[in-house]
Parts: sequence; C-alpha cells; structure tokens
Amino acid sequence: MRDRRVKEVMTREVVRARRDTPFKEVARLLAEHRISGLPVVDDQGKVVGVISETDLLYHRVRQEPEHGHRRFHVPRLTRSSRPATAKAGARTAEQLMTRPAFIVAPAQYVTDAASMMDRHHVSRLPVVDDEDRLVGIVTRGNLLKVFLRPDEEIGRDVIDRVVRGIDCPRYEVDVAVADGVVTLRGHLERRGDAELAARIAGQVDGVVAITDNLTCRSDDHRSGPAVGPSAHV
Repeated sequence: MRDRRVKEVMTREVVRARRDTPFKEVARLLAEHRISGLPVVDDQGKVVGVISETDLLYHRVRQEPEHGHRRFHVPRLTRSSRPATAKAGARTAEQLMTRPAFIVAPAQYVTDAASMMDRHHVSRLPVVDDEDRLVGIVTRGNLLKVFLRPDEEIGRDVIDRVVRGIDCPRYEVDVAVADGVVTLRGHLERRGDAELAARIAGQVDGVVAITDNLTCRSDDHRSGPAVGPSAHV
C-alpha cells in the first residue's frame, strides 16, 4: 500500500448532510445507505464536521426516560463531557456533528490515511480538494480492499518491481503467490540484492507476507538508495 494514493481507493459519491439537515433526516440517511457516518458541508461544499452513529446515540441515551428504578448514569459535567451533553438536545446536523473534521487530500498515500484513522480512532476520512471542498470519502473498508487483489495480479506486480528495483534479468527471480503470501526464489549475485528484493516485494499492494528463499553468491551488500519497510493496514 506504500505507493497507492487515496484518490485510487476513495468513494466519490458521498452521502452528506448540510448544517441545517434535521436530526431525523440524518438518521434516515445513515439507515437508508447502511453507513455509520457522514460528513457535513456548508453551502460551498466545504467540510465543516462529521457525524457518526455515536453522535446520534449520545442524543438517544440522554433523552431516554427512566424505567422503574433503572437509571442511566449521567456523569458530572466536565469540559470533556460538554460536547456529548450538547448533542442531547441536537435538532440539526450542525448541533450533532463533531468538529473539526479530520480530513485527507486525494494525493496523500493510503498509508497516511490509515495512520490518521488509527491515531484519531476514526473509521472514515472526508477527502477534500485544495479549497476544503468534499470530493470523496475513504473508509477502513476502502483500505482493506487492497488485500482483495488476485494472487496473479500481485505476482505480476511483484516481479515487475523486483526486476526493475534490483536491475536483474527476469529469469533470476521466481515469484509465487498464494493467498497474498509471496514466495521469492532464485540465485542472485549479492546478499544486498536479495534483501532489497524482499523489501520491494513487501511494499506491493495486497501482499500479506513474504517468504524469502532467495540465495546469493556473495555476502557483499550493494550500495544505493534505501527502501523503507513495508506498511500494511
């Protein structure tokens, strides 16, 4: 996933709400489209916030009446609890939404989006252009689709990148892929070539793991630009 950009995996048709979209309409949009959240935009299409199912649940729990002796625990009002308390009386998307929204640009790497989701504990990121206008959305589901690439396609990509990356003849490296696990076989000139080949293969979209069975004639390491470690969601 190292080379793939957000624009390649994002969803372009985005369900959205406006500031004045009523609460019930927001709930209907989530249910009808079977999604767990959506962005809120202003009249220029710029993202001003996001709404998740959690935001609606805050409203539901705070409005729930008491039943007999069972009561919901309402914590003491602190700075961190004020946003949730405010959502209890929300009637519009603007009152429900969480702000600021964490956003991503189309040209950013998929790994950047995955890191942002993990860091901020969110499952979706609005994708915006240079003027913060909504152009798409990327979800964890979009990112996971990378691992659905057919083994044959992964194999072709791996061999192409490895041969170009270590500048060797095609016949010196054999690649086999099964369920996303790549096995490298062959006899190369230098140990550095074998290590570089494994690192390159690990960066190909859809690769789950690498089995390195490459051998070499020499332990000499080649000098050249370093290739970073593989990164997968």
